[in-house]
Amino acid sequence: MDTGDFDFLPLQVTHVGKNGKRSYDRNGKRRLIAACLEPNVSVASMAMRAQVNANQLWRWIRQHRAEEAGHISTDVGTKTAMPAAFVAVVEGRDDFRSSHPLQPPVRESVPACTQQPSTPLARLSARLPNGVSVELECAAHDAALVTAMVDALSRCHVST
Repeated sequence: MDTGDFDFLPLQVTHVGKNGKRSYDRNGKRRLIAACLEPNVSVASMAMRAQVNANQLWRWIRQHRAEEAGHISTDVGTKTAMPAAFVAVVEGRDDFRSSHPLQPPVRESVPACTQQPSTPLARLSARLPNGVSVELECAAHDAALVTAMVDALSRCHVST
């Protein structure tokens, strides 16, 4: 674009609201956006020439691109619904919540084996730094299992 093509700059203010919001000439605004879409044109320099904030000009450019893509209705000037970037979550039935109240987990002791061993049991009790108690009852043939469990527990670094 030649410098003569910028005869519409700075943009003409058509209205200033009570809150200071300015409205600009539609034709000049359209030409400014078109000029910014040209290759090798600096939007910041065009904003300075038009005497508008560069962020505002970028917003106009985004709105223009959205209008071209069909996301915004130009006849009324209102935004139409765009596809959501997330899936809505719908709350389930209320009767499920009342029949399943939130309760803390129940601690149950689980036996290490369900059959009665024929050999005497060895009992190992340990209290971890985080307050958890571990009790193991093992037969002689469970030595490898106990060794693996003690080794695994010794490698756990639990903050207190």
